[in-house]
Amino acid sequence: MPAHFSRRRALHTGLALAASLALPAARACEFMTSTLRVTHPWTRATGHDATSSVLCMRFDEVSETDRLILVETPIATSAEMGGALARPEVDFLIPQGQETYLDDSGTFVRLLGLTQPLHLGHSYPLRLGFEKGGVFNTTVSVDFGRFR
Repeated sequence: MPAHFSRRRALHTGLALAASLALPAARACEFMTSTLRVTHPWTRATGHDATSSVLCMRFDEVSETDRLILVETPIATSAEMGGALARPEVDFLIPQGQETYLDDSGTFVRLLGLTQPLHLGHSYPLRLGFEKGGVFNTTVSVDFGRFR
């Protein structure tokens, strides 16, 4: 086999490997409270002039009905409910025994007053508070999202 074919093959393999490393990794982050599991808090990338972003996540393994009542992150000055249950505070019922979603096609949390652009593939600190499950620190991933 001529040398240019093996060099070309090596170049193509190297480029394919580099491209796969450049793409954001899928993140299936799970966090447990005393009452439920939170799976994959995520938001989409934003431009430099964006002032808000939609925060989505899934709740399951709910052993006791609970409420999400706090969302804090250094990437936003405040948060509110958006979508079907829009209101100026965070208050989201999570029923026992059900899978519940905060999703950009239904009810979600809107992060307001973004302090910086959100970059694809990055993760940022996130603090979630539940009425019964307590407060815990986690991260929000910036990716393409979707649960269903």
